[in-house]
Amino acid sequence: MDAMLTIAELREFASFTPAEQRYIERALDIGLGRCDVMVEWGGRDDAEAALASHVLAYERLDVLRAASPETLALAGLDGFMGLMMQLTLYDLSQGALTGFSAYRFLYERLLGAEIRPWLPAAFCAASALPQIEPERRKVLLQSLSEAAATAPGWSTKAPCFYPKWVEKEVA
Repeated sequence: MDAMLTIAELREFASFTPAEQRYIERALDIGLGRCDVMVEWGGRDDAEAALASHVLAYERLDVLRAASPETLALAGLDGFMGLMMQLTLYDLSQGALTGFSAYRFLYERLLGAEIRPWLPAAFCAASALPQIEPERRKVLLQSLSEAAATAPGWSTKAPCFYPKWVEKEVA
């Protein structure tokens, strides 16, 4: 069964644009601490500034990982969802993620399977913020399917495939 899930995840990742794939790989390197991102992804001044910004944005991922969304009462929801929206807004504002599927794929790996019920709300909220240009806002919001928005339940099965950048581009 894990082999079938892995193949499905590989196919999904292959369906993303090259820019989405690179962004997801870089975000996972940063968010999971898989490597020295300045060495792996840096090399140009503009790249290093973007990396530093990304590292700074992801510094609070541990706070989200420690929060247990399933046990949050309404009193704790504002802090959790506020941080989820901030991180989501950061990632969406970078322009590489073009829809909910790529966003979901990334966040399931950054935060674990238990985050799935919260992703449609965080995605919709961040996509609707004025920091997102109106045309992009429309595209992002339309990318969330009715099935994803109204799912009666979510799988707790952890992702199997974690993409890793293996070939460095030469500028």
